[in-house]
Amino acid sequence: MFRRKVYGLSVATIIAVAGLSGAAQASCGTASWYQSGKVTANGERYKPDGVTAAHRTLPFGTRVQVTNRRTGRSIVVRINDRGPFIRGRIIDLSRGAKRKLGMGGLAQVCLKVLGKSKRRRS
Repeated sequence: MFRRKVYGLSVATIIAVAGLSGAAQASCGTASWYQSGKVTANGERYKPDGVTAAHRTLPFGTRVQVTNRRTGRSIVVRINDRGPFIRGRIIDLSRGAKRKLGMGGLAQVCLKVLGKSKRRRS
């Protein structure tokens, strides 16, 4: 892995922000779930039982594998909203994603960016 810093940012951070994927990016932290309003940040209707998520910076349509560190269960979600807006959390899952992952309120998870969704949204 590259350790060189460029203007205070690691090369891995620059690659992730630029959306270039030589290797999948991974990070671990706290996940929460949310009950959103009627519309997500990308303009589609929020489906509570869908398998979607909110992330602060990943582009809409990005597929992310979320693994519950306690149980080892994994699911793949699609980013369609912005958040979480609480310090220390790395992803907000829809109610459906939370159930499939087997989490209660908060969970320690690892994220692996898989790439853009092949599905087109109108």
